[in-house]
This record gives sequence, C-alpha cells and structure tokens, in this order.
Amino acid sequence: MLELLKTAAAGRYAVPSFCVWNAESAVTVLRVAAELRAPVILMNGPGDMPLLTPADLAGMVRELLGRFAVPAALHLDHGSAIRQVEECLRAGYTSVMLDFSTRPYAENVAALRQVVALAHPHGVTVEGELGHVGRADAATTEGQPGSELTQPAEAGSYVQESGVDALAVSIGNAHGQYTKLPSLDFQRLAEIHQAAAVPLVLHGGSGTPEPDLRRAIALGIAKVNVATELIAAVRGSLLSQWQGGRNLWVPVAEAEAMAAIAPVVEKWICCTGAAGRA
Repeated sequence: MLELLKTAAAGRYAVPSFCVWNAESAVTVLRVAAELRAPVILMNGPGDMPLLTPADLAGMVRELLGRFAVPAALHLDHGSAIRQVEECLRAGYTSVMLDFSTRPYAENVAALRQVVALAHPHGVTVEGELGHVGRADAATTEGQPGSELTQPAEAGSYVQESGVDALAVSIGNAHGQYTKLPSLDFQRLAEIHQAAAVPLVLHGGSGTPEPDLRRAIALGIAKVNVATELIAAVRGSLLSQWQGGRNLWVPVAEAEAMAAIAPVVEKWICCTGAAGRA
C-alpha cells in the first residue's frame, strides 16, 4: 500500500480505500477501478470477518486481481489485536492497521512498533492512528462515541518512535453517517503533515464535501476510507426490493445491490483524483 500512497502524495491525489466483505463487493470495486484506470485499496476489518476469515478474503482477492489490471492493496482496517494482525499477515494482506488510538500514547507506540517489526520484513505497510476518530451516528460500530483530535506536536514523535508508514488523523472527521457536515481543521492537518512526513489517512470519508476533500488531499491526505456510502447503497437497494416483494431470490437481489454501489465507487475514484492514475 505504501507504494500506492507515495505515488498519490507525489501526484497530489488520494487512493480510495473501499470496504469489501465478499467476492461480489470486491469484484464491483475492481471492475469500476479497471474501467477508470485507478489504483484502489480493498479493506476489511473485524466487523467483516464473521462472514469470511482473513485467509478466505485474501485468497479471494488474489484470485480476482488476476482478472483485473488494477494496482491494488488488501488492507486490514481497525485491527483490534496483535493476533489479528498476525492472522492477516499469514493470509497475505499487503497492509495492516492496528487501532490502539484509544490507548495511552506509550501503549499505542509500543504496540505499533511491534506490528512494524512483524510486517516490514514481509514488505507489508503499517498504518497507525493518533488522536481518535469517533462516530458520527449511533448505529456505527467503528470507534468510540466521541473523537479526540490529533495533536500535531505528537505526530512527528509518534511516527518516528513507532515506525508506521501511514498515519490516520482525527481533524473533525468521523465514522458513519454524518448528521451534519463535518468541520475539518485544515490548519491542524497542515501542521500534522509537516510534522509526520508520512502519507496521511482520512477515515470517515463518506459524506465529506468534495471541496473539503480536495483541500485535505492538497494538505497531505493520500488515502480516503469509504464504507458508509457503500453500505447505505446496499441497504437501500435490498429494502426497496424486498419490501416491494420482488427479487426475493438472494443472488438476484444482491446483483441489483452491487449495481447500486458501482456509482458510489466511481464517485470516490473521481473525487479523490485517482481516475486515470493506473
């Protein structure tokens, strides 16, 4: 993933990172990315793994990448434990995140240093989070209810002490469905970028106004996570079909739901500036 992010940072665009949870969602993302000649990141985390194990997900993605000429990474998002990171490394993930952002600074640094020692010998990118990205709505499971903003004064030391390759930041962004437009602290972002000197990651991309997104990219954001808009498109499609009494056969209904997420993928590839970069 680091190769994709460094290229994006140099080109002043960001790589969209899409939540995928099965072969159908992964195929949809890769197909649209191939059509738009865009690099992408496929991500999943603890909430997706009751459906498929990391080994299942990695094997599926490896198989699919042989069908699409797309530069892509497979990323563990919001890993919750070292053992989960180790499982994903064994499975063949090319990027891992251990989210200890709610832990004390020293514990966060020590844990990420351990992940770096495990991942870097295999050429695997490591993402850490400093500050804490909370939830925008009550239904979202990622993150704690509230956010804690990233302190620029800590960003440089965190990266240096932990050895992470990419840094997720908290600048007014949040996971889930925004109940009001986010207010991003661009001055804070600029200071973090200068201090950290690594590609920065914006969690909670869904719902961010495009002008704000482009400004954030110009200030160092090289990866943008997208999940809520995909899930909303799937949910809306399935509810419409099933409440209307049609497409009760799951594969037929799911095919229509996957068609509903394709425009979301296209939107984010275009608004991050990733189209035509592959």
